[in-house]
Amino acid sequence: MDNITDNSYLNELRFEPLSRQNWNKFVQLFGNKGACGNCWCMYYRLNKTDFQEGKTDNGNKAAMKELVWQDKPTGILAIYEDQAIGWCAFAPREDFIKLSKSRVHKPIDNQLVWSVTCFFIDKNFRRNGVSVALLKGLIQYATAKGIKIIEAYPTIPTKEPLPDTFAWIGLYKSFEKAGFHIADRTSKNRPMVRYYTDNSLIEK
Repeated sequence: MDNITDNSYLNELRFEPLSRQNWNKFVQLFGNKGACGNCWCMYYRLNKTDFQEGKTDNGNKAAMKELVWQDKPTGILAIYEDQAIGWCAFAPREDFIKLSKSRVHKPIDNQLVWSVTCFFIDKNFRRNGVSVALLKGLIQYATAKGIKIIEAYPTIPTKEPLPDTFAWIGLYKSFEKAGFHIADRTSKNRPMVRYYTDNSLIEK
């Protein structure tokens, strides 16, 4: 498929949590490289040793598949014409063990949050608004599921343009467009942002 320059298709996207039913769409989107370096979106979910070992013999792919087959929340797919063109990881913060060890993204309160840790967009659909649409779809999904706080840790690039390989954690401007607000600025270039589906939880 050639690069898409007309973004009118964004209105036709549908959003689905990763499941057994759409697993093959996820695999097709991630391709032979597992998105990037055989990651299979397990970077935040495993300790360093297990993650590195999982980069060979499809270990990380198998680990992700096991989560899906156990009906664990893993993330959201953006579907266009029955093809997955975008992905973002989305699960309870405690499922991402690397966040528990982060010095700059420690919990700022004791509220239950779900975290968005990474994105992967089909190369033919990048720089075209898919990330923002995906976030808006994620917000609708979270609202329907009663998930009250969505948290993420995007980057504010110090140089433009940012290479695609460095955009996997998400760009702050995409979150801003989707209605997220900075909740903590311990890291100048990697702020913690939040979206509250329940406004009563916002500290006055």
